[in-house]
Amino acid sequence: MSKLYLVPTPIGNLEDITLRSIRVLKEVDGILAEDTRTSGNLLRHLGISKPLTAFHIRNEHQVVARMADRIAAGETLALVTDAGTPAISDPGFLLVRECVKRGIEVECLPGPTAFVPALVNSGLPAEKFLFEGFLPHKKGRQTKLREVAENRYTTILYESPFRLLKTLQQLAEVCGPERKVCVSRELTKIHEENARGTLAEVIAHFSKKEIKGEIVIVLEGKEGADSVATIEETED
Repeated sequence: MSKLYLVPTPIGNLEDITLRSIRVLKEVDGILAEDTRTSGNLLRHLGISKPLTAFHIRNEHQVVARMADRIAAGETLALVTDAGTPAISDPGFLLVRECVKRGIEVECLPGPTAFVPALVNSGLPAEKFLFEGFLPHKKGRQTKLREVAENRYTTILYESPFRLLKTLQQLAEVCGPERKVCVSRELTKIHEENARGTLAEVIAHFSKKEIKGEIVIVLEGKEGADSVATIEETED
């Protein structure tokens, strides 16, 4: 039976791809990729040869219906992103939505995604959290920053290395410089870094160095101390 597979790919270390993901990529009729060059490199590393079709933020509306038509006609396709799980902070959800609308089977494989290890190793409460992805660049940014500041649970943000300091400084303005934060970059790679401390401390840390790699910001909730107390009381 034809279906759409969502196949997570490594966020850095190529050893993190699962045996099941490799099998599925070998068995499907074709692969939809955010960047065919990046995915092509991964497939060559795995010894897999499959037709690749570009599916990214600049063409998703044109491709969605066409790809759903292919699956409905009997093909089985895999959707991959450059790194991590498809449809998280990328346009993959549009294809999933279209397939669900048409009654086409969708199966998501478990695997790598950047925000989970960043959250778990942050040392901040993880029993409840808010994943915001990327903040708006312009319109609605200040409103979203204020919402984040008032959120009582741990908040997770994605950010580019070019905007990291600006975002941290804006968070310090709305949350206060003493709010705790962990900034993770280059997760699973050789130069992985997890910078923990107050917003003021982490801003000072990154102000002294060149910032590279994909970034995950894990921010303490407004009532972080109360959240920790709640966990301890529950465990007792």
